[in-house]
Amino acid sequence: MTIRSLLSSVLIGAVASARSMTPMATIATARLADRRTPGEVFLLDRPLFKYGALAMGAGELVGDKMKTAPDRTVFLGLLARVMSAGIAGAALAPKGREQAGAVAAVATAVPLAYLTLSARKQAMARIGQTRSGLIEDVLIVAAGAAIVALSTRSKDE
Repeated sequence: MTIRSLLSSVLIGAVASARSMTPMATIATARLADRRTPGEVFLLDRPLFKYGALAMGAGELVGDKMKTAPDRTVFLGLLARVMSAGIAGAALAPKGREQAGAVAAVATAVPLAYLTLSARKQAMARIGQTRSGLIEDVLIVAAGAAIVALSTRSKDE
């Protein structure tokens, strides 16, 4: 096994570092579009999971702009990143390597959360919370969507 085989898992972990629910929302969107992930994760076909992940992803994008939004490195923020990155990393890993994909995604998400928080605070000081958050949203959601799109295939393939 090479790092290349887990690259999608590592990259989705990087997405989770900035937006904890985006990995789950992008995986849920792919599943709703009848796309298959390489790794098998039983939660991915449950309607409650899919629609809940979409709702939490949208809620996070809105809530992040609030003045009372906590830093992403507080305990619950890191826990959300661990869970989301782990599930998404497992789903994007090669079949049979789901555990390694989860570990790779989590190992990327947690330390990068501190770096992305630092970058966001610098951007907030320059352009404000809302504008910096919207820019981060666009970059992170686009990255998550691209990673998942390139890592999944249609059910017919």
